[in-house]
Amino acid sequence: MQHDPRRHIDRAAGQARQAAREAAPWVEKAARAGYAAKGVVYALVGILAVQVALGDGGSTEGSRGALRSLADEPFGQVLLGLIALGLFGYVVWRAVGAFMAPEGEGTGRRVFYAVSGAVYAGLAIWAARLALGGGGGGGEGSGGQGQSMGWTADLMGAPGGRWLVGIAGLALLGYGVQQLYHAYTTQIDERLDLSSMSPTMRQWTIRFGRFGVGARGVVLSMIGGFVLTAAWQADPSEARGLGGALSTLRDQSYGPWLLGLVALGLIAYGIYNLIRARYRVINP
Repeated sequence: MQHDPRRHIDRAAGQARQAAREAAPWVEKAARAGYAAKGVVYALVGILAVQVALGDGGSTEGSRGALRSLADEPFGQVLLGLIALGLFGYVVWRAVGAFMAPEGEGTGRRVFYAVSGAVYAGLAIWAARLALGGGGGGGEGSGGQGQSMGWTADLMGAPGGRWLVGIAGLALLGYGVQQLYHAYTTQIDERLDLSSMSPTMRQWTIRFGRFGVGARGVVLSMIGGFVLTAAWQADPSEARGLGGALSTLRDQSYGPWLLGLVALGLIAYGIYNLIRARYRVINP
């Protein structure tokens, strides 16, 4: 008895489509939780930076430092656990985008989603360890160097490492510039359902989106510049993360004003992601 390979292929494809349809509601919930968790993290970073800009002490922090600040707060472990779960949801959504392209993503965007998913997976694991009282391991530190210098040193130690670090720096710089361009041209999330909002909310969503995306573009461009400098000088210590970029702004002329402006923008970006958690059209 002959077996038609096409029947097996069609059957497998049908089963995959059925599994995808059954998983879709859970993927949507994971994506919305992920946007919410991402919004909380950025808002925390911005709030801490505003406090520094106002002279209230403390230091500029990246995402890990911001999460660490919750550990000693009332119900901090619970909040960290919820944020960790949300971040894992965001990782799931990025993985779906990278490997299944449900929204018609091109190759470049799929690669970006894969990298973004890996970054947020590390942050989610770190937050989960903090929530469980594990201390989370090494953070970014007040200068924003620890984590960034670590991966830069590891990458630089590989064959052709300086070129790889340089490419990573160019990618970060290019993405930061793209974010600034999108903020300038009001190209915020094209899948955000603005039609279901009231006119006032729609207007404020666009404002939060433009301000927030612009501020994120500034810090990403700075981080990319730091990584490029590290590659050019073959010195991983030149790399800086989010906390380091904010610290650099603080140390400039009119530093508190620059830091305060970008910090408010990061808070706006956090609010924008909370809005995305509710109003973004998600078709997994």
